[in-house]
This record gives sequence, structure tokens and C-alpha cells, in this order.
Amino acid sequence: MSFGPHLFLALLESTVTAFVLALIALGLSLVFGVMRIVNIAHGEFFMLGAVVAWACSMLVGGGALMGFAVALVVGPLIVGAMAVAADGLILRRINYQPESTIVATIGLLYIIQQLVLTLFGADARPVTPPIYFRVAFPWFGYSGYKLIVAGVSGLLLLGTWLAMSKTKLGLYMRATQQDQEMAQAFGVPVRRVYAKAFALGAMLAAVAGVLVVPIQQAHYLMGLDPLLLDEPSEGLMPSLVEKLLSSIVELKAHGVAVLLVEQKIEAALKVADRITFLENGSVRGEATPDDLAVDPQPLHRYVGVKR
Repeated sequence: MSFGPHLFLALLESTVTAFVLALIALGLSLVFGVMRIVNIAHGEFFMLGAVVAWACSMLVGGGALMGFAVALVVGPLIVGAMAVAADGLILRRINYQPESTIVATIGLLYIIQQLVLTLFGADARPVTPPIYFRVAFPWFGYSGYKLIVAGVSGLLLLGTWLAMSKTKLGLYMRATQQDQEMAQAFGVPVRRVYAKAFALGAMLAAVAGVLVVPIQQAHYLMGLDPLLLDEPSEGLMPSLVEKLLSSIVELKAHGVAVLLVEQKIEAALKVADRITFLENGSVRGEATPDDLAVDPQPLHRYVGVKR
């Protein structure tokens, strides 16, 4: 194939991956936006969805489609119930303190991971796609199931937006996010909203795991990808930005790799080990905070910030 078909194939693959990642990130963003905590165990909920999908494919008769349909219902329900239990038994007891929840969810991560390793094993397990067909393009055929995954993920993203915009629960979540004390004064059950937000975020991750497991394979380390934070300080008050930065430092201290995308350079300089400057998607320079303290020219040249 020439360059054009290769580029088109890369576009298809990246689009499918982007939709799945967006679905996972939506759950993480929902928890952080409503509860103001970073759930380190979020990736394990994604992994649990994939493992439950494999278990359903093995236990449910009627073919791959029936097992997959059951997994789409059972997987998020099981993971959501686990999230509600974790909220009541762990997060609520430490009063949702940002620093404490980081340590607590790191512990939850290892508990879930080791339980799955013990019961499921260390080997990756394949799951047969529920639907198999190929979409014919002029240069090659492409998996129709991958396009379905992208479409379903897009519908779930749209459905979540509609739920947040049009439903009573969405109103409660937005009120709690803006001002917890005022929302509680107006009768919003904040603790219930927290539990539902945590469960919904986990369920979205589980759905992503169910959708992606026929493309990948289920294994107990699926949830250990680096944590991506895309402009998390946007719209936050300075006091909350400081809490966010201290949480990121705590994450790094516990060995969690964090990829931070941030326009507020001063905030990034406080937590980053290395900074990459991007312009229109291209890398324009790299430096460490120590380098920039000695020579701030990269800031002037690429970002237009003077220190």
C-alpha cells in the first residue's frame, strides 16, 4: 500500500482507540468533577469489565453474541456495586479527603488486582467478537466490530451528556460540583450523589472493558496504563488547584506515572519532571523545570510566558 492507505488505516485505528479512551476518561472525569478526588483504581474497573466479559463468554450458552449481551448488562452492574461498596466502606469513612483517597484507592487497586490474579490467573484470555464482518474499503477490509465499538462509545458519551444536562441526577451532580455546602442546604443528598457518581464512573469504565476485550485480551494488568490528566486545573479556584497539584505529587510518590496536559505553565512547573512544548500537535521543545529556571527562553519562544 502507498502512504495514503496507511494513513487512512492509522486514522481508523486511532479513532476507535480515541472513543474507547474517551469513554474511560469520562468516568474518571465524572468522579473528579463531582467528588474532587482522583480514583487511582479506575483502571481496575476497566479491567474488571473485561474479565467479566470473558467469564460470561465462558459460562453463558447461546453463542458469542449472547455472552456478550449478558456481559454488557452484568459487567457494569457488578462493577457499579463494587464501586458503591468501596464508597461506603472506604471513601466515606475518610471523608473524601483528596490526599487520603489517593492512598485508599491505591490500596483498592492492589486488592482488586491481586484478587483477579488469584481467581483469574496471569494469562491473557481471548474473547470471541459477538459480531464479525468486514467493511470493504478500496485498499483493504476493516473490522466492522471495531467500528461498532467506536459507535457505541460515541452513543454512550452522548447519553452521559444528556443525562448530566436533562435529568434530576445530573442536576444534583452539577449542583454538588459547583458548591457542595449550598447544594446540601437546598436538600441535595450529597453523600448519595457521591456514591452514584463513583458508581457511574466505574460502570462507564466497565462498559469500555466489555467493548474492547474482543479486540484485545482480558488480563489482570489491563488497568495499569499511565494516568492521563487533560487540563485538570481548568475552571478551578486557586485553592483547588493547589490541592490538585499536591494530589499529583502524592501520585508520583506512590509510583504512578502521570501524563499531564496543561496550559497553566506555572502549575505544570510545580509537579513535572520533564516538560514537552507542543504547537499544533508538533513537538517544539523539551526541558526540565531546572533547565527553565536557568534559561527561560523556551517559555518565551513557544508559549509566550515570561517569568
